[in-house]
Amino acid sequence: MDDRVGHRDPRVPEQRRPGSTEEPAMLRFDVLGPVRARRGDERLATGSPQQRALLAALLLREGRTATAAELIDALWGEEPPSQALAAVRTYASRLRKVLDPGVLVSESGGYAVRGLAEGSFDLAVAQEWAAEAEKARNAGDLSHAREVLNRTLGLWDGEALAGVPGPYAEAQRVRLEEWRLGLLESRLDMDLEQGCHAEAVSELTALTAAYPLRERLRELLMLALYRSGRQAEALAVYADTRRLLAEELGVDPRAGLRLLQRRILQADPELAEPSAPAAEPAVVRVRPAQLPATVPDFTGRSAFVRELSEVLAGAGDGTGAGGRVMAVSALAGIGGVGKTTLAVHVAHQARPAFPDGQLYVDLQGAGPRSAEPETVLGSFLRALGTADSAIPDSPEERAALYRSVLDGRRVLVLLDNAKDAAQIRPLLPGTEGCAALVTSRVRMVDLAGAHLVDLDVMSPEEALSLFTRIVGEERVAAERKAALDVVAACGFLPLAIRIAASRLAARRTWTVSVLAAKLADERRRLDELQAGDLAVKATFELGYGALEPAQARAFRLLGLADGPDTSLAAAAAVLDLPVEDTEDLLESLVDTSLLESAAPGRYRFHDLVRLYARACADRDEPPGERDAALSRLLDFYLATAAGVYTIERPGDRTVVHLEPTSYRGLSFGERTQALDWLFAEAQCLLACARQQQSGSGLRRAVDLLWAAKDLAESGANAKQYEWAATALRDAAQDAADVRAESRARTALSNVHLAAGRYSEADDEARRAIELATAAHDATPVSWAATDRGIIALGQGRYEEAEKFLTTARDGYRADGNRPGEANALCNLSRLYERMNRPGDAVTLARQGVDIYQQLGLTLRLANGRYALGVALISAGRLSDGLVQLSDALEMFGSNRQRLWEGTTHFRIAQLHLADRRPAQAAQHAEQALAIGFIGGDLIRGSVLTALGRSLHALGQSDRARACWHEALSLLERSGAPEAAEVRRLLAPLDAS
Repeated sequence: MDDRVGHRDPRVPEQRRPGSTEEPAMLRFDVLGPVRARRGDERLATGSPQQRALLAALLLREGRTATAAELIDALWGEEPPSQALAAVRTYASRLRKVLDPGVLVSESGGYAVRGLAEGSFDLAVAQEWAAEAEKARNAGDLSHAREVLNRTLGLWDGEALAGVPGPYAEAQRVRLEEWRLGLLESRLDMDLEQGCHAEAVSELTALTAAYPLRERLRELLMLALYRSGRQAEALAVYADTRRLLAEELGVDPRAGLRLLQRRILQADPELAEPSAPAAEPAVVRVRPAQLPATVPDFTGRSAFVRELSEVLAGAGDGTGAGGRVMAVSALAGIGGVGKTTLAVHVAHQARPAFPDGQLYVDLQGAGPRSAEPETVLGSFLRALGTADSAIPDSPEERAALYRSVLDGRRVLVLLDNAKDAAQIRPLLPGTEGCAALVTSRVRMVDLAGAHLVDLDVMSPEEALSLFTRIVGEERVAAERKAALDVVAACGFLPLAIRIAASRLAARRTWTVSVLAAKLADERRRLDELQAGDLAVKATFELGYGALEPAQARAFRLLGLADGPDTSLAAAAAVLDLPVEDTEDLLESLVDTSLLESAAPGRYRFHDLVRLYARACADRDEPPGERDAALSRLLDFYLATAAGVYTIERPGDRTVVHLEPTSYRGLSFGERTQALDWLFAEAQCLLACARQQQSGSGLRRAVDLLWAAKDLAESGANAKQYEWAATALRDAAQDAADVRAESRARTALSNVHLAAGRYSEADDEARRAIELATAAHDATPVSWAATDRGIIALGQGRYEEAEKFLTTARDGYRADGNRPGEANALCNLSRLYERMNRPGDAVTLARQGVDIYQQLGLTLRLANGRYALGVALISAGRLSDGLVQLSDALEMFGSNRQRLWEGTTHFRIAQLHLADRRPAQAAQHAEQALAIGFIGGDLIRGSVLTALGRSLHALGQSDRARACWHEALSLLERSGAPEAAEVRRLLAPLDAS
C-alpha cells in the first residue's frame, strides 16, 4: 500500500520568473482540459481544432523546436493532406498574431513556444505542485501533501487536450490521464493513512465504476471498506474484481490484491490503522555532573525529547543558531505536567554534547520565596572551580565572572522551576557552546531568543504506558478498561498518574477497578490524588496562592462552567467585565499555566485544574455570586442563540415565545458569522443548558435548546443535544414545571425523529402536546404535532398524518408564523406524494417554497426545495426534480446540515436509479452512507438497498449481495414493509 506521489510527470517548456515589474495581463495556457489561451480574463481565439493541436504540440515539446515534419506527423499521422506544410505555416502565423511577441518563434525550419511566465501553464503548475506534495509526503506531512494534491487535481477541467485531433494529442491524452489517475491514487492512499476511510468509500466506488479494470483503485476501496467496518463488502469487491478480470482479460488479480484479501479474512490488526513510527533510539549514558537522577520509568514525550535534543545538540557542536549564539529552551506548563522530568531526561541524553559539565538548580519559582540569582551564581561559580575568596559580592560582578568562567567551555545549565525571565537572565551563559534548559509555570515570552516549548498532558497511550510501568503489566492487562478510566480521571497529567499508580502499587489487595471507582467521584478526586509528599492539590495551590485578587476571582468563576472551553465573550459574561479587561485577565492566567489558550479567543482548564478552581469557588465565593455568574453565562448563550435563530429564520415567531434575558448576547452582521458562532460554541452551549437543571435557569435552559435547534438537525451535535434535553426534561418533571417539561419533550422528540426512533419520538411528542395544552403554551403544540405527523407518515398511517400536519399548519397560521406554515405545507406535500397524489404534492410544495423565498430563508428554503424535488419525481418529472434536489443539496451543505445533506444524496441516488444511471446512483448512495441522514437505521436500510441496486446494475453482484443482506437486517429490525422487496432482490443471488 505504498504508492508514492512521484509518478513520472510530463515535461513542459522551461519557464521564466516574471520581472520586478508585473505585466498588466499575463498570457496563460491550459492543456488539462480544452486547449485554451488567455490574456488575463480574456479568452483568446486559438482557431480550428488542427490549429489548437499545433499549439498543444508546441506547448508539450519542453520548449524545444519542433520541425515542420514532426508537426505534420503530430497533427495527421501517416496520411497528411497534400497541403499539410502550408497548413502548418498558416496555423503558426495565425497563432503568432494572437499571442504575445516572442512567444511562438520560428527556428531552423520549425517552431517553438518560449519564455512562458511562471504560473502561466497549467501543466507546469501541476508538475510543481505534484513535486511539492511528494516532498511533503516524504517528510511525513500528509495533511499538506493531501491539500497540495487536491489543488493539483483541481487543475484538470475534464479530459486533457479535449477536442484536439491527431495521433500526438491522443497519445498525450492517454499519458496525462494515466498521470492524473496516479496522483489521484496517491491522494486516496494518503486519505486512508490519515483515517478518512468513510469519506473515501464514495469516491472510490465511483472511480471503480469508471475504471473497472484498475486494480489499485479496487485495492484502496477494499481497504477503505474494511477500515469503515464493512468487511463483507470489502471481500465482495475482491470477488467482483476476480470475476471481472477473468471474464475480460483471462487473468487473476495481482499479488497485492490477493494478499490484501487474505489479510482481511484473517482480520490482520495492522490493517486497521497505519503503522506506528519507530521508537526513538536509546542514548548511551555518560557520567553526570549536577543533574538529578532521571526517573527509571520515563515514558513517552518522544516528539518533545527529539525537539529539545536537536536544539541542545546544535548548541553543543556549534551548529545551532548559526553556531555563534548560546541556545536557551524554555519549557512551560501547569504544575504536575512533567516539566522537570522531561528536562532532566533530555539533559541526561545531551551530556555527550557538553563534556565540560552540567549545572542544575531548583529556583523555587512556584513557592512564596524564590531563589535569589546572586545566591545561585555563587553556587554555580563554586561548582565550576572558583574559590570562595574570588567570588564577588555584587550580583552584576558575579554574573560577569560566571560568563567569563564559562567562556570556551561547553556546559549545559538546567534552571528548574523558574519564577520569571528576570530571575533567570543573570544565570544564562553568554557564549557559544553552552546551552540552558529552563522550566517554569510561566511562558517566557519576554526571554529574547529563547526556544519556547508548551508542555501539554500526555496522550492516552503514553498515560497508560506510564501507569503500566509503575503498577505492573499483569494487573493492568487484567483490567485494561479500568486502567483507561484511571488515567482519564487523572486528566492524563503525569503527576496525577504517578500518584494514582503508586497508591495502587502499594496496596496489593486493591484492584484497578477499586481505584477507578474512587477517582470517579469528582468531589473527592483531588483528595484521592495524594501519596506521601506528592499531592496534585498542593501543586495547584502554589500557583493559585501567587495570583492577584482579580486573577483569583476569574480563576474561580471560570471554573464553574461545564463546557470543554470558554470563548472570550462568554468569559466576559461570567465575570461581568468588558471584553478587553477579561482578555487581560485570561492571558495573565495563561502565562501562569493555570489556564490554557486553546485557540485565539478561546480558553480552557485542565480537568484537574478545573476541579481545583471549583473547590476554590466553593470555599471563597458567596453562593449568590456563583449562581449569578452561571446565570449571566446562560443569558449570554440564550440571547445570542436567539439572534442566530432570527437570522436563520426571518419571520419565525418562535423567538417571541422564549424566556427573557437580562444579559445581552452577541450580534452578527450576516448569517455565515452567526452559523460559525453557533457551531463553534455548540458543546459549550449545550453543557451550559445541561448544567441549569434547577432554579430560575431551568426554563431558560430549555428555551436555549429551542433556539439552538440547528445543532440537533445537523447531526454533528445530536448526541450532546439529546443528553441535555433528557436531563432538562427529567429536571422539569421533578420540579413540576409543566411548561418547561413540554418544551423539553418537544426538543427530545425532534432528536429521536431525526435518528429514526419513531416510537420514542411519538411518545415524547404526544406527552408534549398534553402538557403544553394544559399550560396554555401553543407553540410546542404545533412543533410536536409536526413531529407526530411525520412519524405517522413514515409508518403509513396517512389519515393520522394528515390530521396532525393540518393541526400544525393551523397553529402556525394562528401565531402568524409563516416559516412554520411553509414547513407544514412541505410536510403535507410529502404526505400527498406517498398517497399517490403527485399533483397536490407539487402544488403544496411550491406554496411552501414561495413562502420561504418571500421571507429570504435559505436553510428552510432547502427543505422546501427538497420536498418539491421529491414531489416532482413522483410526478415523473425527473429532470425538474434533479434541479430542485441539487439546489437543496448545495443549501444544506452551506448551512452545515449534514444529515439533511446525506438524505438529499439518497434521494438523488433514487432518481439516478430511476433514470438508469447506476454509476451516479452508487456515488450518491455512498455519499449518503458516509455523511449520515435523517431517519436512522430505517433510512440506512433504504440507502443500502439503493446502493445494492446500483452495484448490481454495474455488474458487481457480490458487493450488491452484501449491501442487501445488511439492508434486510436493518429493515426487518425496524419492521419496515420494504424488507419484502429486499428479500425478492436477494432470492436469485442467494440461490446461485
